[in-house]
Amino acid sequence: MLAPRRLLPSMSSLVAFEAVARLGTASAAAEELSLTQGAVSRALKALEEQLGVGLLVRERQRLKLTPAGQDYVGQVRAGLSTIAQASLKLRANPGGGSLSLAILPAFGVQWLAPRLAAFTREAPGVTINLSTRLKPFDFATQPFDAAIHFGREDWPGANHLHLMEEFVLPVCAPGLLSQPLDQAAGLLTLPLLQLESRPGAWGRYLAAQGIAGQRPTGMVFDQFATMTQGAIHGLGVALLPLFLIEAELQSGRLVPAWNRPGGGLGSYYLVWPRDVPMRAPLTAFCEWIKGQLPEPALHP
Repeated sequence: MLAPRRLLPSMSSLVAFEAVARLGTASAAAEELSLTQGAVSRALKALEEQLGVGLLVRERQRLKLTPAGQDYVGQVRAGLSTIAQASLKLRANPGGGSLSLAILPAFGVQWLAPRLAAFTREAPGVTINLSTRLKPFDFATQPFDAAIHFGREDWPGANHLHLMEEFVLPVCAPGLLSQPLDQAAGLLTLPLLQLESRPGAWGRYLAAQGIAGQRPTGMVFDQFATMTQGAIHGLGVALLPLFLIEAELQSGRLVPAWNRPGGGLGSYYLVWPRDVPMRAPLTAFCEWIKGQLPEPALHP
């Protein structure tokens, strides 16, 4: 239920207030909004009179926010952003049926994106909007219907659909090793590439191979993509998820340094807010993505 009309300022007043709060003068806001300075001033006056609260004070040649204005402008910006996002979705797909999905860069580029054409053929009325997010967020404050999550079933307030467990393999350029090592301990004699967000990955992998208590150091990368390129160009051995390097292994640009895959740090999940009814586009996407994961493909 909407608030009473007397508590709902006009869009023009809110837009003018946000612009003045950001730019500092009515003249600058008027230029940005293609209005007269007088129109902006009248909009601000009408907003303050409707709310019964002073939002701006003049200091020399600039307009400054009052404490109440500082609190209010943040909420106004969030509201305007929500309306803009909704309008963008509607313009992208006037018939409805949009799905906004937050993705992890490596999974999104290497696994999901190549398969999305099949989904659009099966659900031609659904428009998918993709944005990268590296960490869990609050669905209530972000414009997403669902997200790809890596780790455990621990996203607060979300439903989880298990997609795949991660398996990793130590790989390198063929120029670094002509054939795989015959003992896992040989990895410790080679330069080992590290991922910034997974500092203990090598130690866990080596422990699973029977070599406990190791925390090797090496060149650090912030993304799987750049670490993959580093391995391809001979910088060292990278511990990479198998689904990311299928093409590189097939082409021979990367070869196993030790040919025993190990478990990664978790699994990939599709997550969506638990307290929001599922819309038809999300239901269709869930059913489709389940079909992309036949059981034999989950394990090497």
